[in-house]
Amino acid sequence: MNKILKWAGIVFLAVIVVGFLGFYIWSEQTYSATEQLTKTVHKDDPFIEEKNDWLIFKSEDSNGKGVILYPGAKVEVEAYGYIGKSLSDKGYTVVIPKMPFHIAFLGINEAEKIISEFDENLDWYLSGHSLGGVAAASYTYDHQDEVKGVIFLASYPTNSANFSKSDIPVLSIYAENDGLTTGDDVEKSKKLLPSKAAFHKIDGGNHAGFGVYGPQKGDKKASISVWEQQDEIIQVMDDWMKEN
Repeated sequence: MNKILKWAGIVFLAVIVVGFLGFYIWSEQTYSATEQLTKTVHKDDPFIEEKNDWLIFKSEDSNGKGVILYPGAKVEVEAYGYIGKSLSDKGYTVVIPKMPFHIAFLGINEAEKIISEFDENLDWYLSGHSLGGVAAASYTYDHQDEVKGVIFLASYPTNSANFSKSDIPVLSIYAENDGLTTGDDVEKSKKLLPSKAAFHKIDGGNHAGFGVYGPQKGDKKASISVWEQQDEIIQVMDDWMKEN
């Protein structure tokens, strides 16, 4: 009997180890910033800093607002560098946190660390792409006194983060040719958002166009360039945050 229990324990442990190794290998197969993006946004820029596993875009002339952007699953933070740099040029402090195993749900509370780290009296907006948006919504729902507003990028909240009775400002940006977060998904999510939530559809855009990391499995092909989509996202975010 003892031998049976011993071997059962060994088998169980082996299954755990193999499962973890499989998950780790899967999580490390990430989407990285394209070469064109790395040539456009340079890490040696004096207003770009890496600290505490955060990619920080500082503004030369702050407008008093900060944006925390949770990456999509398995997407490297550098892939959102164009959004970060462009918003910082408009006066925003932008922080993109690297998530454990590249999964935002494993780092939901990164926003709390970021907000407490900065001495500036900034109004913070929490944003997230895809699964990162789901995690951002989860944090925002429990910290509505700390967050000025939430911005979904090809994303939406789960039932556990029901904002329908909340007055927190919400912006949802989605794309026409998104093969992963469809227009129907966004439409169904409206019941979980405040009645005054703002929605913006990017005609011709797709899921991967919310970052600059190339094609993504399961996505549809965009009919506009990634730079057109990025510029539209940045403009919509900026206009909305100015009003909220």
